[in-house]
Amino acid sequence: MPYILERSLKPNGKYSKTYTQEKETRKQMKTKINVEDLNLWYGSKHALQNINIKLNKNKITALIGPSGCGKSTFLRCINRMNDLITAAKVEGKIVIDGKNIYDKDVDEVSVRKRVGMVFQQPNPFPKSIYENIAYAPIKHGLVNKGKACDKLVEKSLISAGLWDEVKDILHNPGTSLSGGQQQRLCIARTIAVEPDVILMDEPTSALDPISTEKIEALMLELKKKYTIVIVTHNMQQAARVADYTAFFHMGDLIEYDETETIFVNPKEKKTEDYITGRFG
Repeated sequence: MPYILERSLKPNGKYSKTYTQEKETRKQMKTKINVEDLNLWYGSKHALQNINIKLNKNKITALIGPSGCGKSTFLRCINRMNDLITAAKVEGKIVIDGKNIYDKDVDEVSVRKRVGMVFQQPNPFPKSIYENIAYAPIKHGLVNKGKACDKLVEKSLISAGLWDEVKDILHNPGTSLSGGQQQRLCIARTIAVEPDVILMDEPTSALDPISTEKIEALMLELKKKYTIVIVTHNMQQAARVADYTAFFHMGDLIEYDETETIFVNPKEKKTEDYITGRFG
């Protein structure tokens, strides 16, 4: 399902690029996240420039590019994490299920509940395994303490592929687990608040190969229920798990297409140069 590049002249004299699916396939796919004319500045630095992209529901999209290209900055826009940075200024729209998350009537906390995030380094709370999962759902009023909470903890840990490994040690500290187990605990913690979208910022870069394989298998299972966007420096990982891949360079979205097309037959010379190791 190839994407076509559409260019339109904006009032300021600059061209806007939008990657959209061809008409015959557009009806078959449901857009979950629609990004329109997204720009971000850190102070005077223009970190993201006129990003336009449509991310499909129940698919994995990988964001690739050299360090400093803007892929993690873009990822943090999707759940408004950049709001926590004083110098950050965002313009444009990110529409999730028909609602712009940057509208003035949208609370950023509610956005982060719907759009969960898993970070590069596993960061379990300094609490028990059980409390790591139960804390946020109880705080948000999704569940009360007791059997309902027990079931939610079990369900979340099963979904993250961790239940069998921890069911007998639920009251041990989350930090007592291995690195790979801690990352799956963080994924379970994210799942527990019932998000629509899961963002992953290099979720396996600090893990061993066996743990990486487990996380990748988990991603493929989770996309049946969630829309997943990952940042990765590992192009082999993108090729293994991503349905679509977006290549960023110096704050610009260079190319977005099916992953196989990006890696086998990219349309942009800069994409080909990056994929083949000529820079980055």
